[in-house]
Amino acid sequence: MAVTVDYWQVLDVAPGADGVLLKQAFREQARRWHPDLNGNDPVAEERFKLVNEAYAVLSDPLRRRLWEAGEGLNDGPIDRDAPFANGFPEFQDYLDTLFGTRPGPSDREDPAPAAPPVDDGENGEDPPRSWVPRWGPFGAAAVTPSPAPPPPVRASTDQESVVALSPEQALAGERVELDLPDGTVVEVWTPPRAGDGWRLRLEGVAPGGRDHFLQLRVRTPEGLRVEGLRLHYSLELSAPEAVLGCHAVVPTLDGPVRLRVPAGSSSGRLLRLRARGLRQGDEVGDQIVELRIVVPASLGEAEQALYRRLLELQTAAEAADP
Repeated sequence: MAVTVDYWQVLDVAPGADGVLLKQAFREQARRWHPDLNGNDPVAEERFKLVNEAYAVLSDPLRRRLWEAGEGLNDGPIDRDAPFANGFPEFQDYLDTLFGTRPGPSDREDPAPAAPPVDDGENGEDPPRSWVPRWGPFGAAAVTPSPAPPPPVRASTDQESVVALSPEQALAGERVELDLPDGTVVEVWTPPRAGDGWRLRLEGVAPGGRDHFLQLRVRTPEGLRVEGLRLHYSLELSAPEAVLGCHAVVPTLDGPVRLRVPAGSSSGRLLRLRARGLRQGDEVGDQIVELRIVVPASLGEAEQALYRRLLELQTAAEAADP
């Protein structure tokens, strides 16, 4: 029979999307409809199978051409050892098996090609209202009886908010009141000694049962980043300063200090300012200074000549080194 399901719409991608976009969309939709993540949604299981079917067809050039031409897909036997026949795997295990990051149950038990992941099974109750060709990303095709799928819907996405805290608030823990777009107000306490860039997960509070994340921003106006009791600062240096060494002024919570940068320092080197971090009781943290060598976007003729001469000397030294 003619295929009537719009697989592009099932994955919520534009027709003709490349493999990267297909895989990204498939991950999002599979997570959205995985039965273990939608225990109260009666249509999640069927939609999850449809998402698998759509990705299997669109990611295979031959099957996609057959589908776009309106031709039916080849039938195949129903395999009771299919990955979905005895329930659904955990979502991460499912992705690992699908994309080959670790072997799935069928790979461990039988080296032969696995059965399709979509298998509705037979329970002897109401006869099927339609027959839908099922192609699984794990191998051969199978035709299984299934009720007509519900119309695809656009899945909601996880939401994220940025919360700025002072070093003192991050150290002690702070009460945050979050206003969600749907009018819901959520109260949450940040953990003590939280750091810049931490993401706190609020499970299931976003529309559609998705998660809401709080990204913590704990920085001072001078560019100090807080991580527990420790402070971090990125110090930019020119190439000559890093090679020859220099003295640089670095901000701290107690005011600027003069820091000696050793000669021959490379980008990424860490220098420690002891006891310049946050204090809590008898504990005090350090301040870590990370060196970053910055190369100017444009150089004058004289500077270019010096760098060319430097390169010549370096090349000659490497050639003379046995």
